[in-house]
Amino acid sequence: MAYGQTPFVIAAAPNGARKTKADLPNIPITPAEVAQTALACKQAGAAMMHLHVRDEEQKHSLDIGRYREMLTEVRAAVGNDMVLQVTTEAVGMYSADDQMAMVRGLMPEAVSIAIREIAPDGFDVNVLKSFFAFMREAKISPQFILYASDDVRRFNQLVEKGILPGEKFPVLFVLGRYSAGQVSDPADLLPFIGTSSCISTWMVCAFGAFENACILTGAGLGGHARIGFENNHLLVDGSPADHNAELIAQAREGARHMARKIAMGEQAKQIMHPVW
Repeated sequence: MAYGQTPFVIAAAPNGARKTKADLPNIPITPAEVAQTALACKQAGAAMMHLHVRDEEQKHSLDIGRYREMLTEVRAAVGNDMVLQVTTEAVGMYSADDQMAMVRGLMPEAVSIAIREIAPDGFDVNVLKSFFAFMREAKISPQFILYASDDVRRFNQLVEKGILPGEKFPVLFVLGRYSAGQVSDPADLLPFIGTSSCISTWMVCAFGAFENACILTGAGLGGHARIGFENNHLLVDGSPADHNAELIAQAREGARHMARKIAMGEQAKQIMHPVW
């Protein structure tokens, strides 16, 4: 589509895998807190939720039961017109087998998967091919996370060799790393652009005070955005946001000034669906 014709998908990432209330007192952790946040983010312009669950000590988890509780609470709060995406993020705790087992057991509507985690060096081609075939059959929409050029090359190879069956898939470009003090720069996006013919649509996430600048750079180039306390809690004036929804509203207004209409839930489902 020509610039401006594809609605801008905003995904809210309200907590992530690392920050706790000791780091950020207003970060939502429990299913009830995340559900309330999801509704506020939807009202602010988000069409998608990127969901993490935690254990009793606020530590990252891929527990299927916890995910089911979270999905039930969030769906009840936001209704059907919002994409609910879970994560398989390893955080140094989970193997590729663990991640695949979670997806098989939960069968979510959408899931984000880091290429470097699901297809590490020496991965079993047949196991991974079977997993992706299962996802296609189960109609689970993946979004593949790409941190660097090596990830892009491996993603391209998976598609070109038929290990990942299909033609084009949604991806997330991560501008920077999950590290203390990381501040992404809009120019960090440029090395990703045009590096793959296997991408159906792309999204950006960024860290630190220039998150919104990175997001709007992506919007201007036809991409979409994942925004929230997972990566940043500062508004463009440098003041701390009280709520994830403030970051969503900020990006929504910026995107509108760039002639990007804001996607609703059903539109987001279509945009984020792979070409299997």
